[in-house]
Amino acid sequence: MIHNIFSKEVLKETKKAKETIEVDFREKNSLVPSELINQNFSVEFKELKVADYIVKGVAIERKEVKDFFSSIFDRRIFFQMTELMQYEKKLLVIEGHFEKIPMHENALKGIFLSITLNYKIPIIFSKSPKETAEYIRLIANKEKNNSSINPKKKNLSLDEELEFIVESFPGIGAVKAEKLLEKFETIKKIINASEKELSEILGKSSKEFLKLVKRKYQFVQKKKE
Repeated sequence: MIHNIFSKEVLKETKKAKETIEVDFREKNSLVPSELINQNFSVEFKELKVADYIVKGVAIERKEVKDFFSSIFDRRIFFQMTELMQYEKKLLVIEGHFEKIPMHENALKGIFLSITLNYKIPIIFSKSPKETAEYIRLIANKEKNNSSINPKKKNLSLDEELEFIVESFPGIGAVKAEKLLEKFETIKKIINASEKELSEILGKSSKEFLKLVKRKYQFVQKKKE
C-alpha cells in the first residue's frame, strides 16, 4: 500500500506515530517516506541543510545509483560527505542496482574507500526504497534518543575545548569550527567578525550565525508565560 503523503488521513495517522523522522523536502519524490509512514513512523518534511533523513541523531544521506554517479562526476559527493561529517553518527545509503557502471571498477572502489576511510562514513547498499526504509526503521529502534551532533568528550585539550564550543553552534560542525579557529584564533574574534569575513567559511550560514549570537535570551517572557 502506498500512502499519499499529502493527505489529511496521513497527517492524522502520523500524530499517533511511534517516532518522528526528519526528512528533507526534496525526498517527497521518493517512496521511502511513504514506506516509513506504512511502518507507523511520523514523517516531518523540512529543509535539511545536511543529509536527507535524520533519526535520533543519525544523519542519513540517500543516493540512488544514478545520482551517486552524477555526484561523483561533478564532485558534489565530496562536499556532501564533508558536510555530513558534522554529525557524530552518519550513514550513506546507495539505493538501486549497479547494472552498468559508467566508470572503471577500480576507480569506483577508490571512491568507496575514500568515503569510508577519509570521511569515516559507513556505506550501506540498498536494493529498493522499501529496504532503505527498513534500515531507517532499525536505526530508529536501536539508537538512543540523542540528537546531539557533538557529545562532550572527556579530558579535552585546550584547543579541543574551543573546537567543542564553536562546533556546537547550529550549522557549523567540526570541520568549519576548526577553520574558523584557524582564521580568527579566538571565540571572541569569531563572534565579533563581520558577515563578509565569516562568509568565507560559513557561506550563506554566516547571516544566521550572527543573528544567533546577537539574539537576546527571553527568560523574563518565559517566566510570565
